[in-house]
Order: sequence, then C-alpha cells, then structure tokens
Amino acid sequence: MESIEIVVGKVGRAHGLRGDVTIDVRTDEPERRFAPQTAFATPRGELTVQSTRWHGQRLLARFAEVVDRTAAEALRGVELRVEMPVDERPVDPEEFYDHQLVGLAVQTDAGDGVGEVAEVLHLPAQDVLVVRREGRDQSLIPFVKEIVPTVDLAANRLVVTDQPGLLDARPGRRDDEPEA
Repeated sequence: MESIEIVVGKVGRAHGLRGDVTIDVRTDEPERRFAPQTAFATPRGELTVQSTRWHGQRLLARFAEVVDRTAAEALRGVELRVEMPVDERPVDPEEFYDHQLVGLAVQTDAGDGVGEVAEVLHLPAQDVLVVRREGRDQSLIPFVKEIVPTVDLAANRLVVTDQPGLLDARPGRRDDEPEA
C-alpha cells in the first residue's frame, strides 16, 4: 500500500529542567499521534514519546532520549513526521490532511475557476489555503466553513464563497478596473 509522510508536530522550546519540550501540534489527533511509545525518526536521531500532558493550550512532551534541558533545547525546530497510508482520512469527515488539499482545483460557488491549492498554512488563528492563480499573484483564503463550504476530494475540487477583497487582484480594486 502506498504511504505518505506527514508532519504532525514541531518541537518548540524547552519546558522546565527535566527535558520536557513544547510541541507545535499540526494534527487534529494529538492523543493518537503522540501516544506513549510512538517513535519519530528525525535528523537528530530517533525520539520516542515517553509521556505527554497539556499545559493550558500547549502540549508538553517528554522523549525517552532527552534527559535534560540542554538536550531539549537542541531539539527546537525539529519536525515530527509519521508515515500513513495515502488514502487514510481523519475520523471527522470535516477534516482533511494537507496532502489531500494541495492540488485541488478551486472554484467559486458561481462555478468560476479560481486556481489550485498550492499550500496549507497553519496560522495561530486559523488555517489558510494558498491558492495559485493563473497569471496572478497567489490568493490567501481562510480555511473556514463559511468561506470554503465544500471540499470534494472525489471530484478533486473545493468551492469558495467569494467575498469583497477575497479574490480581488488587489484589495479595493475590481478585476475590470484599469491599473493606475
């Protein structure tokens, strides 16, 4: 079966003196992806999850191979990746993996072609789709249900509800207006 490697987290700063680190979670399934004994192959060697706990909104992890703060600080920025079947879907039907969205055709709810999803950005407030547009700069589209009501993987497309300034070439300028 064909598989793909996905990023499920990124190691943040050290927390405390015993080697705990913060994790920038990039998955909607942290309990599954960071379960005890999960091993990640990284450029800095294998990291095996010993334990995790939530500290407010942050996930803290302790890896068996990391014994102190100095070792934890050396891991900052390391991506944590897992192999998964390419056709696997999240449990929630309203969730998608990045690789499932990249390459989808984007069209408006009126049926007009917009472009293609080039990348998914995971920003603090929300996820954002980077849409490559023919002969134009890229568009940034918030990946929220009100703006992206339909994701149809079988049809290889997603639908965007256009709003003023969302798909305009430049905010405040209509496509049919001449440039100054």
